[in-house]
Amino acid sequence: MRSLLACALALAAFASGPVAAKVVEVSDRGFVVRHVAEVPADAAESWDVLLEPSQWWDSEHTWSGSAANLSIDPRAGGCFCEVLPNKESPRAAPRGSVEHMRVVFVEQGRALRMAGALGPLQADAAEGTMTVLLKPAADGKGARIQLEYIVGGYVRPSYEALAPAVDGVLGNQVKRLAGKLGGRIAETSPEQGADSGSGGEESGEAASEMIGR
Repeated sequence: MRSLLACALALAAFASGPVAAKVVEVSDRGFVVRHVAEVPADAAESWDVLLEPSQWWDSEHTWSGSAANLSIDPRAGGCFCEVLPNKESPRAAPRGSVEHMRVVFVEQGRALRMAGALGPLQADAAEGTMTVLLKPAADGKGARIQLEYIVGGYVRPSYEALAPAVDGVLGNQVKRLAGKLGGRIAETSPEQGADSGSGGEESGEAASEMIGR
């Protein structure tokens, strides 16, 4: 298995590609990344696909090498997990498993919040919170998906180096999710802030209030 530094460098190299990305905030305390997608599918259909990461997560960013081994259990305490199959004997018991994140809030068709340190962040004392919000599109056609990931805690690489790398990877996942639903990454900037009723996405504060009611 590659070292933490090698993983971080690989992520940084990936992030230099053409994927649309947005680091909302970065400091010595941590960072925030946010991505928004617009899809023609309604919120209910988008929700169903969101909960099947095997359909849209990039296999290049798994421990097993295949997104088919990913699953999300959509309940409080549920796991965004990955099975590590036994390569020498596929039908034998798995050689291991990974908990990527743990579900801490779920409201069907509207909001999913998970806590956990993704990828190489898992090897350090990092903490992460990912919130995914779904709502009808401003024009009433399809849905708008917002993913926000907030990371803090102790890490050995600098947050300035990690933030764009993690952002690039998550931006690609949102792009793949949107593509699976026949949509695209939104052209409006995630830093535009609170929901204005004109298609703008929720700010982190508004999203927290929305979920924590």
